[in-house]
Amino acid sequence: MKRTIIKIDESLCNGCGACIKGCHEGALQLIDGKARMISDLFCDGLGACIGECPVGAIALEEREAEPYDEYAVMERIAPKGEKTIVAHLMHLRDHKEMEYLKQGLSYLAERGIEISLPEEKPAAACGCPGGRAFSFAPKATPSHAVSPAQSQLRQWPVQLHLLNPQAAYFREADVVLAADCAAYAYGDFHQRFLTGKTLAIACPKLDTGKESYIEKLTAMIDASQIRSLTVVIMEVPCCGGLLQLARMAVERSVRKIPIKQVIVGIQGNLVRED
Repeated sequence: MKRTIIKIDESLCNGCGACIKGCHEGALQLIDGKARMISDLFCDGLGACIGECPVGAIALEEREAEPYDEYAVMERIAPKGEKTIVAHLMHLRDHKEMEYLKQGLSYLAERGIEISLPEEKPAAACGCPGGRAFSFAPKATPSHAVSPAQSQLRQWPVQLHLLNPQAAYFREADVVLAADCAAYAYGDFHQRFLTGKTLAIACPKLDTGKESYIEKLTAMIDASQIRSLTVVIMEVPCCGGLLQLARMAVERSVRKIPIKQVIVGIQGNLVRED
């Protein structure tokens, strides 16, 4: 399966080992003076090691990799003691990976291992903030308020190339797949289409790697078990490609979900919903 995972530029790596300390999951080791990925199984793709690297030798990439296994990670780190276990679980909690956190806690409970997690604090910056995934609740808008409208965005990032299709905010979610221009054209985009939903944006004309888009959407449907997909596109012909990508993903998926099509006019009017 394709998922987000780290990539190490060995020409830049100076063997300092800072990333090894940052990877509590045990996916990295120093071998022959260079940081090396020892198992896809242990890499959660959240990028804690990126922030630890002083020479910028580590980045995230999407490629074929083994599915992340929280139980395998817990088997590996449990013998290292409470501090390592707590650091790992806090890492999951800070990135809102609550399903993985639940699995980790279940592992400990099954084996009678007791730990104490500190109270939750705001997540620290981890690598590039523009690519770091996190969830947040939209603010409620008072019924009498006219302006400014409150954002209904529930997660970051939103660009489909940057999104992890198995991130916690996609699990059993209703997803909006919107053309880049749609939110700028339709004035009430957040309230009309985004409330209570998870967002992905893309441009079917200018973006590269369309096959990866289909694979990500398929993973959202099958692995994250999203409930529905609303495709919001512009009325221009090239935008129809985004709907086609969504349909191809549904055709390839094992699960079948409903697709809703919304077409927005270039003057901001709602052309059609079906």
